[in-house]
Amino acid sequence: MKAKITQKLINGLEPKDKHYRVYDTEQPRLFIRVQPTGHKSYMVTWGRNRERSLGQVGTLTLAQARIDAARYLADAYEHGEPLAVTQGRRGTASPTLRDFLADTYAPWFKAHYKGYEANEKTLGQAFQALLDSRLTDIDQRDLEAVRVAWLAGGNADTSVNRKMAAIRGVFSRAVEWGILNTHPMTKLKQLKTDTKGRVRFLSNDEVGNLREALDARQEIDRAERDSANKWRAERNKKLLPDLRQVPYSDHLKPLVLLSLNTGMRRGELFDLHWPDIDLINKVLTVGGATAKSGQTRHIPLNREALEVLQNWKKHGAGTGLVFPGRQGERLDNVRKSWAGVLKAAKITGFTWHDMRHTFASKLVMAGVPLNTVRELLGHADLTMTLRYAHLAPDSKASAVELI
Repeated sequence: MKAKITQKLINGLEPKDKHYRVYDTEQPRLFIRVQPTGHKSYMVTWGRNRERSLGQVGTLTLAQARIDAARYLADAYEHGEPLAVTQGRRGTASPTLRDFLADTYAPWFKAHYKGYEANEKTLGQAFQALLDSRLTDIDQRDLEAVRVAWLAGGNADTSVNRKMAAIRGVFSRAVEWGILNTHPMTKLKQLKTDTKGRVRFLSNDEVGNLREALDARQEIDRAERDSANKWRAERNKKLLPDLRQVPYSDHLKPLVLLSLNTGMRRGELFDLHWPDIDLINKVLTVGGATAKSGQTRHIPLNREALEVLQNWKKHGAGTGLVFPGRQGERLDNVRKSWAGVLKAAKITGFTWHDMRHTFASKLVMAGVPLNTVRELLGHADLTMTLRYAHLAPDSKASAVELI
């Protein structure tokens, strides 16, 4: 399709099943590409199978797109190839960070890594001030300014490093794909953090308090169900399932107990399916597709973990998710109920992930070798597991006594 591109025409462009193009009759070889998702980009072509994105419609103006397209074509005529391409897309033809993320980086990241939604959210929110800057205009000083603003706003050093790692990957790909000549973060070092800082885990007393709080919560649920069924019986209404006839009133207690006894991450628990569990051989498998490391691992089930799963299966679970939501969907979170149990147990400064620390800490204090703990946790190497090394019984004390 060819037409004089105007704002009115742009506003009327609707997505179709396949992407399509609208060529500008005012600026030769400039066109708008409309994706099935509704994403619209200004594009320029200077030869057969030779084209580049100039920027996203709405971010780049039509006037600027025409100027950039003219520059591309002039360079191609004079040099055989636009300088923006031969020199790493320098100048006004360089894509903005927003366009590079949407058009190039996000599709690549989604195809290669899990957690692309979290990564996309981090990049979009943390680097909002830079999104409309062209890649070639972003330098170390800009990134340092963003980092300083985070620190001034109270962000922890580890959080700042995590965000910077996300944008570092973006620029690494831009260099690798020839969009940038140099990496703007080459001399921007990570903030120094204490990688062996204090590990929060539950004491024996806190474990006891947590279990009591879980039991008390279940008793409240059962009492409420008893009251509801009494009201229904008096009015000849259909009774709800009797919660005193099942081991657990809902999914929270088995989730907590399984976490304490296996060290599984919350997301791994939410993704767990019944075929992943071998109750006969007492083994639970965390598949590589759902594991953070991408590697499958097998966790032996101790007595309590096995009993929890056997009892939970009595709730009528099928062959799908072990802990489905109300409509059978994957659980999203248990934030509210978890916070209530911690409050009742008077446990402070503790997160769900700290149950994983509790699992590991208890193993190390019982004398289990660090490499075995590493395998059970699914760490790729010992670096992460070493944070628990100081808990090994008498290891350092015995060493200094050798002198």
